Amino acid sequence: GGRPSRVATAEPSLIREGLVSSRGTRGGARVLVQTGAIDPASAVSAVQGFVLDGSPGLRAAAMANTAVFTSGFGVLRLGLTLAGIAHSWFLGTVVMAAFGVGGYALVCAYFIVGSAVTKIKLKEKQAEGIAEARGGLRGPGSVWGSGTAGILCAIAALSGWTPMSLELWRIGFVASFCSKLSDTTASEIGKAYGKTTYMSTPPFKLVPRGTEGAVSVEGTVAGIVVSGLFAGLAFIIGQLDAVGVGVCVLAAFIATTFESMLGAAVQGRKGFDWMSNDVVNGIQITLAAGVAIALRTIV
Repeated sequence: GGRPSRVATAEPSLIREGLVSSRGTRGGARVLVQTGAIDPASAVSAVQGFVLDGSPGLRAAAMANTAVFTSGFGVLRLGLTLAGIAHSWFLGTVVMAAFGVGGYALVCAYFIVGSAVTKIKLKEKQAEGIAEARGGLRGPGSVWGSGTAGILCAIAALSGWTPMSLELWRIGFVASFCSKLSDTTASEIGKAYGKTTYMSTPPFKLVPRGTEGAVSVEGTVAGIVVSGLFAGLAFIIGQLDAVGVGVCVLAAFIATTFESMLGAAVQGRKGFDWMSNDVVNGIQITLAAGVAIALRTIV
């Protein structure tokens, strides 16, 4: 038989060369192929490169996000409906493509903390009729109400068609989720522990817990604290600098305050049936992103 020769069988950076040999038979030549094996060192290096890439692109992000959703499906079902999971996959993919694993980790942190605070004193909230629908499970409307601004920032960053830098779109993305998590925490803690609840618009009259547009000291403080912690996490994983932390916390506070006032002014009023919680939330997070981007351009 002939002497074996080496040929490349696949992507050389990840897969070693295979061996090809041939030997004669009555029916002619027969080729024996030994397929290449994954090079562990190259594979680890590729994974490290992906994790450290601040903007890995759609193809790599889609593959990685699909793997995460497949392995973590049971966890996702604790906080999302099936339709909500499908829409969240799109959110996660676009965010990871634009802002890397760090940005994706922030969305995961938002989901975990947001779902957890929704469950606080859930039975008591349900008894009072002020709990989230479906036991706190979030559907597509909630996903878009929470992620529209972040998705738009990610798409703008990926497109490269805007005059703004990737970092400005990144801070807008972080601020939007910072604001939404602050709002969710303030609302759920207020409904669970708020002792004095009042409307956020003049004359600031006392109202029952769970009233649209109402705020409490307990909820407001909790929202600000969680906002600061979320921005701090973004700093630790490299999504924000120190100035960006302050910008996002301030933008989140402005947006959540506006959201409370908007809810008090129009929700439940005649002619504003279309102004659902998800619509108000979408306005809020878009405002947070816009305020953060504007502030960061001048400080």
